[in-house]
Amino acid sequence: MEELVVMRKMRSFIFAIIAITSVSAIGVIAQTPSAASAQTIERQVYKKLRGLPYYGVFDNITASVNGSTVTLYGKVITLGTKSAAARVVGDIPGVAEVVNRIEDLPPSGVDNRIRLEAYRTFVNRGPAQYFSTINPDVRIIVEHGRITLEGFVSRQSDSDLLNILANGISGVFKVTNNLVVGKRAA
Repeated sequence: MEELVVMRKMRSFIFAIIAITSVSAIGVIAQTPSAASAQTIERQVYKKLRGLPYYGVFDNITASVNGSTVTLYGKVITLGTKSAAARVVGDIPGVAEVVNRIEDLPPSGVDNRIRLEAYRTFVNRGPAQYFSTINPDVRIIVEHGRITLEGFVSRQSDSDLLNILANGISGVFKVTNNLVVGKRAA
């Protein structure tokens, strides 16, 4: 009889330990953002950035997500785009902090001329399909006479052609081709 009482107490003690451990584990899981929630935040950030009203072909913004912190990078020419990007990303559920490392490009008549000439050249002589939407797949960043191509193209030959055309624009000192060949992340 005494053995039965000891066994019951032991079993109750073991169940109590298991229950406490389970509740603790659930609390830790609830506090740690899962990979799925980070991916959800990344998708929402991407969608919000592409929906900015003045985010154009001459602006480029990227983001990285670390837990509930989103860091924004890039360069923009349109005034207010930097702050608008931080504002819309900060409104996403699950985002606790936004680190805004977007640079506002300085106004320059020479850079503006290069931007317009690059755009016209790419649309008229290059693969125009990358520039035909409100949010184009290819971004043209011009800073101090230097062109940086950012974004996505479907073929290496398109990337090469855009690089060649950019190098042929009058007044361009350097071209950096950061185009990714393949499908854009949705």
